[in-house]
Amino acid sequence: MTGLAVVIEDDEAIGALVRTYLEREGFEVAWERTAENGLDLLGRREARMLVLDIGLPDLDGFEVCRRVRRDSRTPILILTARDEEVDRIVGLELGADDYVTKPFSPRELVARIRAILRRAEPDAEATELLELGDVVVDRRRRVVAVAGAPVVFRTLEFDLLAALVERAGEVVSRDELLERVWGLAFPCGTRTVDVHVAQVRKKLGRPELITTVRGAGYRAVEPRTAAPA
Repeated sequence: MTGLAVVIEDDEAIGALVRTYLEREGFEVAWERTAENGLDLLGRREARMLVLDIGLPDLDGFEVCRRVRRDSRTPILILTARDEEVDRIVGLELGADDYVTKPFSPRELVARIRAILRRAEPDAEATELLELGDVVVDRRRRVVAVAGAPVVFRTLEFDLLAALVERAGEVVSRDELLERVWGLAFPCGTRTVDVHVAQVRKKLGRPELITTVRGAGYRAVEPRTAAPA
């Protein structure tokens, strides 16, 4: 892995550990101890990855996540001591791509970052276009258009939409979506699938295209057969 990884972490031991392992992976690492310094750096330089602590001394990490996501699609991994499901869901709703709790295995952290970057960056072998009504999913360029107009999707949202549209007409279980989109080790349970489906529906402006099948999962349907979700 190469490129700039920004780490915003006020704990000296953890920050040094993360920096060491990311540098071993080939990243240039910029480590900031405060949110303001981290945001300033991100405003001046393009980062390939952001590793973000939540419990920062000057600004809550959730607010940092919100500000970064407002202007950038840089992948974000939240690193924090908080292990409540509500905190994980809030972070994901604000635009984080994954969530690792302390204490953590450095090798797991690196594996999560690798997985995030695989999802975030184009796959040259992917089938080019998927279509559902007036929704077009371009998997090669990783862009979505609705009625010809581009709509910005975050990495996980894009992969979730693609996974459903690819299997249009079929019921895809939450567990299968967790496997395909997040990976087997993802810790948040099926609730996070529901959160991301809600975000996808909102961005599409076509909530009827993704229906909920109670007790089973979700199904992408063509407009002529769509029913209210």
